[in-house]
Amino acid sequence: MDHNGNTELRENSFWRKYLFSADHKTIGKQYLWLGLIMALVGGILAYFMRKQLAWPESETLTPNVYNAFVTMHGTIMVFFVAMPILLGCFGNFLIPLMIGADDMAFPRLNMLSFWTFFVGTLLLILSFFVPGGAAAAGWTGYAPLSAKPIYTGVNWGLNLWILSLALEFASVLMGGVNFMTTAITMRAEGMSWFRLPLMVWMQLSAAIIFMLSVGPTIAAAVLLLLDRLVGTGFFVPAQGGDPLLWQHLFWFFGHPEVYVVLLPGFGVLLEILPAGSRKPIFGYRIIIYSTLVAGVLSFIVWAHHMFVSGMNPNLSMPFSITTILISVPFAIVIFAMIATMWRGSIRLTTAMSFAIGTLMTFLMGGVTGIFNGSAAVDIFIHDTYFVVAHFHYTLFPATFFAAFAGIYFWFPKMFGRMLNETWGKVHFWLTFVGFNLVFLPMFRLGMAGHMRRLADPTQYNFLSTESIKSTQIFITWAAIGLLIGQAPFIVNFLRSIVAGEVAEENPWQANTLEWSTASPPPHGNFEVRPIVHHDPYNYSSPDADSDWLPQDQSLEEITT
Repeated sequence: MDHNGNTELRENSFWRKYLFSADHKTIGKQYLWLGLIMALVGGILAYFMRKQLAWPESETLTPNVYNAFVTMHGTIMVFFVAMPILLGCFGNFLIPLMIGADDMAFPRLNMLSFWTFFVGTLLLILSFFVPGGAAAAGWTGYAPLSAKPIYTGVNWGLNLWILSLALEFASVLMGGVNFMTTAITMRAEGMSWFRLPLMVWMQLSAAIIFMLSVGPTIAAAVLLLLDRLVGTGFFVPAQGGDPLLWQHLFWFFGHPEVYVVLLPGFGVLLEILPAGSRKPIFGYRIIIYSTLVAGVLSFIVWAHHMFVSGMNPNLSMPFSITTILISVPFAIVIFAMIATMWRGSIRLTTAMSFAIGTLMTFLMGGVTGIFNGSAAVDIFIHDTYFVVAHFHYTLFPATFFAAFAGIYFWFPKMFGRMLNETWGKVHFWLTFVGFNLVFLPMFRLGMAGHMRRLADPTQYNFLSTESIKSTQIFITWAAIGLLIGQAPFIVNFLRSIVAGEVAEENPWQANTLEWSTASPPPHGNFEVRPIVHHDPYNYSSPDADSDWLPQDQSLEEITT
């Protein structure tokens, strides 16, 4: 019997081992599978959207269906791909292993968290097939469009959209409580706060930001449901309501949510870059302090999404200032990553390639974000394709590039086998080139005034009609190439699970504790509870015979 009261027989039964397991590693894999499946759904939606934009005369999608696809694509990618992979998978799988614990503090709550998330995902998929169709008010659900049914009769698609997000938020809250409790109370002997791997710091920071920001949005969702089902008018102007109230409540959570996704993505990079460079991380404590500062600032930048909403113009300047200020701590973290690679002995694995690709593309998102943060500039580029390009250059690197980097890096530990590096490199280049070909041209469209969320852009003469059409066609073909470019990953992933090269315990010669146990780790993680002797990034130490120094091995063990 283990510390959770589960007998060996029960834990090893099929249902307990693969479906209703309380083991954090199995739950992490469940989140990974769910996130990858939803990424495929989101990619299919993106294909149909791009086909409609490139060839609107074919009427692939009606305007209402196009709006629904835009809404569901954004919702899926932000809430049902990024969060289950970066938080649900990496957070669940890695936190206990990295701190030397045998499981999460609350294993059954952890299991409940996943299945709550799973039910929310089912509701979101079900919303495509109910009367009125899927939600079509944008992934931000702006009122008053979302406050009353869009179609004749009750639009249950949007109701289910709200309920699915509510379940997802409840799931992430349960997971966040587990993450924090585990990291605070279950660290191995010698694992002080400043010996924690930065991935753990990033996961904890994301959990705290989510817990402090999500409350107003949950309240807003309740009010929105009351407007739709009971007939209240919290967000309906004709009934004395204020649509801007929804925007304030949503974006108070919505912008910190960007960092809830971004920080775990950064955590992935901060583990891979020192291991791939064979150098200690540059500025460990500075990275932690910068992350904490960014977390605080994330709560006072939300209104930069609302410069053209009609709110008091006197608020524009302070929110512009805080928006530009928050770029400083993130610039420090990016600089630390680059400095970590400087003059390092780079091992250009697929994981390292995706990590470097994340940095390169995210820098474009960060620089263009300064334009959006300036009220004077944002008035011109707001709601154009410039914002679409910026948003994807910010979140796509953190969501997909960093997620792929993490999957290639920790796949051996998760499944006990190696992904094929050759096909991994093919996947990287197809993804990196395809992504830039899709979104770089959107900056040009946005600067020319081309508005987003138009099912037929040729009806609006922001550019010459032919110029719009040719650019949209180019982007669409590039998007098709980007989608096809994921095929090597899918084949590599599925094949390697059953027939990949058997992984060593520590194939990357990394220092953190997850590499000190078997691949995949057994139930309970460690045969003997590890004792931590070093910081997690002690690479190329002059005191050791090798260029890595595992946290749980003393210098005497390494040199003898």
